Amino acid sequence: MATTKDLAARIRDVPDFPKPGILFKDITTMLKDADSFRGSIDGLIEKIGKRKVDVVVGMESRGFIFGAPIAYKLGAGFVPVRKLGKLPADVVAVEYDLEYGSATLEMHKDAFAPGAKVLIVDDLLATGGTVAGTIELVKQLKGEIVACAFLIELTPLHGRDKLGGYDVVTLISY
Repeated sequence: MATTKDLAARIRDVPDFPKPGILFKDITTMLKDADSFRGSIDGLIEKIGKRKVDVVVGMESRGFIFGAPIAYKLGAGFVPVRKLGKLPADVVAVEYDLEYGSATLEMHKDAFAPGAKVLIVDDLLATGGTVAGTIELVKQLKGEIVACAFLIELTPLHGRDKLGGYDVVTLISY
């Protein structure tokens, strides 16, 4: 299995994307390598541990890449959180801030039953805006958040501070 150091070495830095001053962590260089992709999923599963999970919630779009296989391995359902206007049925919505602007997230109102044990998954924890918005959506549907899992955490941006004490697991920290 690929080590965390091996996985981190496969992630490309792209300066000034999507705007000047942002150092983008490009995971496509890691994803295209089968062993690294498998290692990232297996590594996150190991960190998630034996938590009881009914449904994995993944945020558009890279949260889908990690959330769906994690849900599969955990024997849980998968719920996509999408950008405004992308879901076809009744939704709950929240506006949130991100590193370089603001946006609206939506999730179907019937995504899971109240009391469902929810694992939130995304590729990156930066300032915490996207996951804080997703937490709000889960709370609107009365889900119980068991943890938030991320491939990468950019620790100098203090994203954990926005997560209100929820359990956070990460594989790679910068």
